Amino acid sequence: MLLVALSAVIVPFIFLVLLRMSALKGMIISAIVVTCLAIFIWGMQGNVILASILQGTHKTFTILYILFGALVLLNTLRQTGAVTRINDGFKKISADMRVQVVIVAFLFGSLIEGASGFGTPAMVTAPLMVALGFRPMIAVTTALISDSVAVSFGAVGTPVLVGLSTLKDADNHFFQTTAERITTLDFLSGVFIPIILISTMIIFFGKNNKLRSIVEILPWVSLIGIVYVSASFAYAFLFGAEFVAILGSLTGLVVAVITASKGLLLPKNEWKEGLDDTYTVTTTEQSMPLLTAWAPYLMVVSLLLLTRTVPSIKYVTTHILDFSWSNILGFSSISSDWQLLYSPGTILVLSAFFAIFVQRKPIRDISRASIQSLNTIKTTGITLIATLAMVHVFINSGINAHDLISMPEYIAKNMATYLGPVWLFVAPFLGALGSFITGSATVSTLTFSPIQLNIANAIGADPYTILAAQIIGAAAGNMICVHNVVAVCAVVNMPGKEGSVIRKTLGPALLYCLLVGVSAYLITLIFF
Repeated sequence: MLLVALSAVIVPFIFLVLLRMSALKGMIISAIVVTCLAIFIWGMQGNVILASILQGTHKTFTILYILFGALVLLNTLRQTGAVTRINDGFKKISADMRVQVVIVAFLFGSLIEGASGFGTPAMVTAPLMVALGFRPMIAVTTALISDSVAVSFGAVGTPVLVGLSTLKDADNHFFQTTAERITTLDFLSGVFIPIILISTMIIFFGKNNKLRSIVEILPWVSLIGIVYVSASFAYAFLFGAEFVAILGSLTGLVVAVITASKGLLLPKNEWKEGLDDTYTVTTTEQSMPLLTAWAPYLMVVSLLLLTRTVPSIKYVTTHILDFSWSNILGFSSISSDWQLLYSPGTILVLSAFFAIFVQRKPIRDISRASIQSLNTIKTTGITLIATLAMVHVFINSGINAHDLISMPEYIAKNMATYLGPVWLFVAPFLGALGSFITGSATVSTLTFSPIQLNIANAIGADPYTILAAQIIGAAAGNMICVHNVVAVCAVVNMPGKEGSVIRKTLGPALLYCLLVGVSAYLITLIFF
């Protein structure tokens, strides 16, 4: 039965990573295999399966809408010339692609994660990096690896505030203590993410003197990692979970831009081995002010924050044009949310229109960008429907004729039985497993936090440390989640390469989980 429960992990891994199938083919086959096992072994009935497929299809449209918005904004900025101006701005800070990937993918991506979450950061930063000259594979890989540390507090604290909300005694003190413990664990693990990011890029895509290219940038990259986790630690203690990712990334951005523009701790030679062969450097002088070029992205962050932190605006955007689907086929636990005005997709599209206005360009630029964007994502929907159908069959498997617990619970309880004595090291891997399958750190934590808490009490471990490890592990799982990978590959027009991406992000994800386990062990050893 354990193999059946793990089928949603094993089958996609075999097809995408080992057999190197495209996600389109591999995920359709995986969905069929997992669904058949759910019906004939787990006892799920046809109406539950159909409801799960409908749920997955509905969620696909919510993701496609965000994809469309991200592409429309980027393609509009290409039309207006803003991307070229942004590129010129980066050259004045540093033409070193190692510096650029930290600023764009890690810090700017973390800022968007803190405001929005739900896979939006990688969808925005990957195509932006492609526009800046990065090879698409580098852009996708680094965008996914970067969207990790901040995910623990993504969407104004959702993984903590919502992910732990079903636990007994989950009050403000509970959330605050868990947030503090997350940032404490990340003092060791989180500081390494920028280093892992740079190292992965150079190891897989560098051409000459790879070790030297890594070592010489370590002082600056380490500084950024230390600044980010230290700032996050302070903000968690001062303000709680909501603004850790936002304020931590803003602090990191200020330090990164100042130090990079002055060349502090940076090597003299600039690493440019990640440039795409088709990329051409523009030499014409740009008349557009840099702030005007960046204004649409600043609008994105501002609108995300307003819709998520101002109660009146949040109420309006979540209640008008609400296309959520509850009680699908009569099942109260099967539903899918889609508030159109609240969606990052709407905010991205509005920011594209704002770009036309502030940069004084013709409205036809939006039309061209929209057509181009639709052409890019038109085949992605099938892959995502298959992926999310499989995911929701897995999640909803607790509704069955055999009175079995759900597949996620079955996996977790078996892991607890056999791995209880070393659970401090295992806890983050369970969180990552949840995100790998579901594509959400919040859903992973909602699913597994009750089990994590029970195990912590059973083995006498500090519950806050175990729950913090769960949430950080769930954040690490974002790097390898199939539907995240499919979505990001789609926005850079790189279909069929999903397995290759996962092979590159799997190592960093596992290493991050291992570092979290080590952190949890050391903190327990010293303080508990």
